[in-house]
Amino acid sequence: MKNNVVVVGAGIGGLTASLELVSRGFDVSLIEQHDQPGGKMREVATSSGGVDSGPTVFTMRWVFDALMDKLGTTLDDIVDLQQADCLARHSWLDGSSLDLFADVDRSIEAIRDFAGQSDAQAYRKFTDKTARVFETLDAGFMQTQRPTLAGLTVNVGLRHPRRLLETKPFVSLWDELGRVFTDPRLRQLFARYATYCGSSPMASPATLMLIAHAEQAGVWAVRGGMQRFADALAKLAAERGVSVRLGERVDEIRLRRGKVQGVLLESGESIDAAAVVFNGDINALSAGLLGDALTRAVPDRRKEARSLSALTWSLSARASGFPLQYHTVFFGGDYRAEFAAIFDQQQVCDEPTLYVCAQDRPMTGSDIGPQRGDESTERLFVLMNAPPRRLSNDEISVFEDRVFGLLNRHGLHIDTAEATLTAPQDFAVRFPGSEGAIYGWPTHGWTGSFRRGGSRSKLPGLYFAGGTVHPGPGVPMTALSGRLAAESIAQDLAGSVR
Repeated sequence: MKNNVVVVGAGIGGLTASLELVSRGFDVSLIEQHDQPGGKMREVATSSGGVDSGPTVFTMRWVFDALMDKLGTTLDDIVDLQQADCLARHSWLDGSSLDLFADVDRSIEAIRDFAGQSDAQAYRKFTDKTARVFETLDAGFMQTQRPTLAGLTVNVGLRHPRRLLETKPFVSLWDELGRVFTDPRLRQLFARYATYCGSSPMASPATLMLIAHAEQAGVWAVRGGMQRFADALAKLAAERGVSVRLGERVDEIRLRRGKVQGVLLESGESIDAAAVVFNGDINALSAGLLGDALTRAVPDRRKEARSLSALTWSLSARASGFPLQYHTVFFGGDYRAEFAAIFDQQQVCDEPTLYVCAQDRPMTGSDIGPQRGDESTERLFVLMNAPPRRLSNDEISVFEDRVFGLLNRHGLHIDTAEATLTAPQDFAVRFPGSEGAIYGWPTHGWTGSFRRGGSRSKLPGLYFAGGTVHPGPGVPMTALSGRLAAESIAQDLAGSVR
């Protein structure tokens, strides 16, 4: 038992933790209540094929390259990847549109045509700044166990004080972008990066501009859908000796004398372990969903405002009128009103921003139609940000009319053959403790990022991974959380591995 570890939850954080631990010689059992691995990286079946209905791409490929290197393989050995030439197409209700590209010079040229020379030059400076912000915070913040402002100041600020100030933690992303760009559409476009961690750009620190660099450094999709990525990681884990158990539920994380002893499954089976990694929403522990004794393992944040949720549609459909890209973002007219409605009123504004993933389209920036043998339908994923609360059927009906009516105003007409709708209450059921929030807590204010817990809990033997702990939500970030959990266990149980 001394080197036995149970990982609860096969999201990307749990998969990464399992692979990191088995590479260090631990005996690992990975237990997932759903029939497929991946967590929020899920697929919805349609007659046109599986529709990515969570993350549709990933960035920061080097995080996974480093993991594969430890395991003696490569990403290209386990999945078929395609890198995006066009990062996204963006559309506004005035009929204007803008494509951003992996090639900075192509983006500069597109912005020059879209907004003029001044903003094109501003974008060049912006890409340089976001690269420096990312580099400043990569090792000193994102890859540390549990960063503090004091630690960040010592590790980074004393050596590079100007670079630490350049991260702009005390300025909102919205205000900073207003200083960078004169065209309000560009401010709106780059402010959207705050939503990648479930936040409002008006309340989030400008530090989140580092997300722009993560995208600029490379965006990858998986041929066949992102579910293939989770499946490949689970298969690799099984090949390396992890006991991967899908469709099994953990009822309780068991303690003895205040220390983790293992887990109790819904089936009644008990598994002893020296350590347990919980890859789920940590509020599930505060709520006693894994045993009353676990409620003291984490600070109780259940009364705090949660992050964005979403209303999504996974479609087999015919799309016409607007030249979709793999990623297309459709903006409404009043961005402030959108986030005020969600965070202040728990509502949805009249003209919400909409995201459409057309995963049968190429990622090149060309206006080629769906790349399918049968082009009568294609796979579409439509997402609208929503408050993390139960929506009534009447509300959903109103919002649905609003969403597809707004797409029509942008020129996109969708003739739906099949649709699976996912509302905040569905996320709440699928991810216990989340209350429907997809990203944990919003990163609002300069302390937002520091409020996330680290990989260690207050109880000996209990560790965390996933989007509700440091360094936060998103595919590469949750992978980093899994690595940090494995490193903590290796340090704490040093000498117990074979």
